[in-house]
Amino acid sequence: MASKLLHRFRKKVDRHNVETVEDLPERSELYDDMDGLSARLSGTLSFGETDVAEKDWAQADGVDGDPEFVCSVESDELERTGNPLGELKQCNMLTKQLQESWKKPRVKFIEEKLTFEVTSANVIQDSSSKYVAYTIQVIRFGSLDEDKALIIRRYTDFAKLNETLHKNFREDMGKVVFPKKRIRKNYTHETIAKRSRAFEQYLQHIHSFSDIRRSKIFLEFFYLRDLTVGQRLLQGGMRENAMETLINALHLQQKLCSYDASHLLFTLTSISVCYQEQDQLEEAQAYCGRALQTIENQEYHPLLVPLLQANIRLSWKVAKDKRQSEARLQQVQETGVDILNQPSLKEHLIKYFLE
Repeated sequence: MASKLLHRFRKKVDRHNVETVEDLPERSELYDDMDGLSARLSGTLSFGETDVAEKDWAQADGVDGDPEFVCSVESDELERTGNPLGELKQCNMLTKQLQESWKKPRVKFIEEKLTFEVTSANVIQDSSSKYVAYTIQVIRFGSLDEDKALIIRRYTDFAKLNETLHKNFREDMGKVVFPKKRIRKNYTHETIAKRSRAFEQYLQHIHSFSDIRRSKIFLEFFYLRDLTVGQRLLQGGMRENAMETLINALHLQQKLCSYDASHLLFTLTSISVCYQEQDQLEEAQAYCGRALQTIENQEYHPLLVPLLQANIRLSWKVAKDKRQSEARLQQVQETGVDILNQPSLKEHLIKYFLE
C-alpha cells in the first residue's frame, strides 16, 4: 500500500514541476513543520496485513479506490483530491490495537538471587596463631540492594560449618565438596584464590537447600554470633561499635530472609537503644516503631511495655503522633499488667535477651 501511495505522489509532483522557485519565492525557505504535520497525519499509520489495510482505506467515506485519490502535501496543507467531501476517514482499527498494547505495562520480572562474593582475603598473624581472614559479601541481585552485608570467616569456621551440616543434613550434603585442609602452602596467593572461589560456590550450594538455610546452624554462621557480640558491646558501653555490628546483622537477616522474629526483634530494639544513647532520636524512634510491629499481636511479650513506653517518649521528643502507642499501653494495663515497675529497654536487652 505504501509503495502505491509513493508512486501516485511522484506522479502528482511531476505534474506540478512547471512551478519554479521564482514563481513561489516564499517556498524557497526551509522551515520545521513536523509538529503540525504529525498532528494532521495522526491515526493514519497502521501495521497489519496489506489486504486488510487497503480494504479499509478504499472503503473509508465511500471511497472506491479511485487511482486519482491521493494524499499530497502542498505548502503546509494536506490536500485530498478525488474526494468531493474533502475528508479522509482514519484507519483506526489497527491503530487502536497498537495503542492498547502500548498502554500495557512493559514490566519484566527479574528473579531475585542471592550470591556470595569473597571481596578480600588477608593473612592475619598474632602472637599465638596465623590464619587467613576471608571477607564475604552477601549480595542480592534482581532488586535494589544498597545495604552492605559482610561476614569475616576463616578456614576453620567453614570447616566447622561443613562438619555440622554433614551430621544434620546427610542427604543434602552427600555430594557437597569442601576444600581439603593443606599442610603446606596455605598462605600462597594460589591457595587463597582457589579457596576463595571454593567458598563462594560452597555457600551458594548450601543456600539452595531450604532446610539448611533456615537452620540455626546456617544462621549461626552468618549473623547469630554478631548478635551475641552486639549484646556484649552494649554491656560494655561501646554503643558505636555495637550499632555497627547490629546494623550489619540486620542486613544479613534481611538478605537471608530469616523467619526468626525473636532475632529481628532483638536487632531492631538494640539498634534503637544505640541511636537513643547517641541522641539520634528520629532514628531511634523509627527502629523502635519497627520493633513494635514485630510483636503487635503479642499482649504478654516481655519487651512490649518497655517498647511502648520508649516509643511514646521518643515520639513526643520528635513531634510524632504517639496516641496509638498510648492507647495500646492503656489496653495492656487494663489486662492487669503492671506497667509502672518494668525494667528499661536497655536492661532487658543486656540482662534477659539472648541468654
